[in-house]
Amino acid sequence: MADRIYDLEDRLICFSVEIIKITEKLPKTYSAIHLANQLSRSGTAPALNYGEAQSAESRSDFIHKMKIALKELRETNVSLKIMERLSWLEKDTVIKNIKECNELTAIFIKSIQTAQQNKRLK
Repeated sequence: MADRIYDLEDRLICFSVEIIKITEKLPKTYSAIHLANQLSRSGTAPALNYGEAQSAESRSDFIHKMKIALKELRETNVSLKIMERLSWLEKDTVIKNIKECNELTAIFIKSIQTAQQNKRLK
């Protein structure tokens, strides 16, 4: 990502689009299709769960939805690392998306920690 996107929702949508592009480029083998299906679900889920978190019914609900998004990011990270080792795609593409996934993971961890602290202060 050359231009930094500071709106988290936009950043998650861009990440989802990149994940979809990756899954479309994978070979049409049994293993690649299996991994593509997993990656497609886990890689787009954070954007969708973040959208749900924005309409959370309580702080606890917000934290729960953010934790789900975080779990999906971690699953996506592992899938991307598997693909990197299999050399199914250009290394730069995979590494760029692993980096973005790690950055998004860090943002979600911090957001969850902040929400939990604010919940305790209430």
